Amino acid sequence: FYGARRTVGYVPFDSETLVTGQLYEDIRKAVHEMARPDEYDAVVVINLCVPTASGVPLDLLPKTIDGVRVIGIDVPGFGVPTHAEAKDVLSAAMLRAARIECEAGAVARPRGQFTDGPKVAPIGELFPADPPQIAAMLTPMGLGLAPQSPAREWRDLYGALDCTVAAALHPFYVGSVREFEAAGRKVVGSAPVGVEATADWLDAVAAAADIDAAKRDAAKAQALAPIRAALEANPVTARMVVSGYEGSELIVARLLIEAGAEIPYVGTALPRTDWSEADRAWLAAKGTHVQFRASLEQDIAAMREVDPDLALGTTPLVQAAKERGTPAVYFTNIVSARPLMGAAGAVALPAIVAAQLRGRERFARMIDFFAPETTSATSTETAAC
Repeated sequence: FYGARRTVGYVPFDSETLVTGQLYEDIRKAVHEMARPDEYDAVVVINLCVPTASGVPLDLLPKTIDGVRVIGIDVPGFGVPTHAEAKDVLSAAMLRAARIECEAGAVARPRGQFTDGPKVAPIGELFPADPPQIAAMLTPMGLGLAPQSPAREWRDLYGALDCTVAAALHPFYVGSVREFEAAGRKVVGSAPVGVEATADWLDAVAAAADIDAAKRDAAKAQALAPIRAALEANPVTARMVVSGYEGSELIVARLLIEAGAEIPYVGTALPRTDWSEADRAWLAAKGTHVQFRASLEQDIAAMREVDPDLALGTTPLVQAAKERGTPAVYFTNIVSARPLMGAAGAVALPAIVAAQLRGRERFARMIDFFAPETTSATSTETAAC
């Protein structure tokens, strides 16, 4: 059970509960206990593998209790391959509930600063420094930045839906995209990373928001100059592989290639979607193979074939690379914990690569240190004996 702001509890059950059929009753009781309007806007009931397989009917739960929304969603591990896609299931369910409320009548205004006028709503989890970077790019076109999805507060869902354009920065949020489309919003893919992707993204946003060419060109001129300068000041000279399950693998590779990296392989655990197509095509034109729904075996095989200077990847890929003496970093903890958009990303990402490459000699020493010793006598020693 998840409240709108924090985890609030869970319903324990055992085989006896399942046999006696009391699981749904226990869930219903817990929902009533947790639906405290002074603390929560919503209680989200996330049904995982065993309850789903047991046929727990979440749709029979009350839709509201004392003004607190009750949202039940099924996220079975056997039906949702990655945790990233599970976040989309949750985000889409909450957006749908908020959209239905908006269609029914007036809703509460989002808290904090809220400006009227056309806005762009980012879709995907972003590093905190990224939204300000994006907002600065949109300002010359007269566009504001709507709250991102997944949202931090329930009211932010209304603000996100009250946009002119939705930006699928993480292209696997297909359920969330459907809710924006159902609300009549246009959606653009890719993201403002590097020079070329930023230029294309601003073109797409301007077209979707019906922005005139003069404002669009002014926005591009303002955004691209500092990104280009940052890339020139922070060149990357490395052969790399990139893999992960966050959904930003393709745009990370685009930025690194623009900085000078050679990246023959990009693997992502996420599926191919319409919103990743522009990035896939750009990478393919640069000679990069993009593997959607990549398995660990495919990632490791690519890493061995490429023989990179640096690997950005999942934990087991990083382990396999380090066993070979290849510098490697965990994508989720390191890459996703840095800014990616605009000039900030053009500085931060090359800095990660530079720091890791400086440790290449250390990895070589470790491999030599742990290498098995050879104790066989040489031919000369044998002859002397």
